[in-house]
This record gives sequence, structure tokens and C-alpha cells, in this order.
Amino acid sequence: MKISIALISLIAIILGYLYFFTGYKSAFEADQQCHYELRLQSVELEGLGCDHDLETNQWILYQKGINEKPAQVVERYRY
Repeated sequence: MKISIALISLIAIILGYLYFFTGYKSAFEADQQCHYELRLQSVELEGLGCDHDLETNQWILYQKGINEKPAQVVERYRY
């Protein structure tokens, strides 16, 4: 029983570390990366754009929807 609690705690600590320390350090860094990827991928994909989501603290690289369809998220840049 104690081993399973310790194992669950260890997994929770590792996942928390990965979530909180793997993002970008600032909105500026995330913005720069989003626009860099926008320039690189605009050759392959049409209608790309970058948008800042204030609620989730991330920049989103998206492909605009065609014929009233919703946009598709290509990548997220969390900070």
C-alpha cells in the first residue's frame, strides 16, 4: 500500500515538473516561436495565423477554416 502511494506521488511530481517547467519563459518567446513556425510552415499549408490566448497563457498556430468550417490548431506554445 505504501509503495503504491509513493509511486503515485512520484508520478504526480514528475508530471507536474514536465507541465510547469517545459513551457516558454515569457509570452515574447512563445510569440517569436509561433511566428517563426508560421513562416516555415506557410510554404506547406495555406491560411496559417498566430493568435494569443490570454485565458490559457499560450500562443496558438492555427490554419484558418474554409467554407465556414472552424479553424484547426496546428501547434500550441504555452508560456
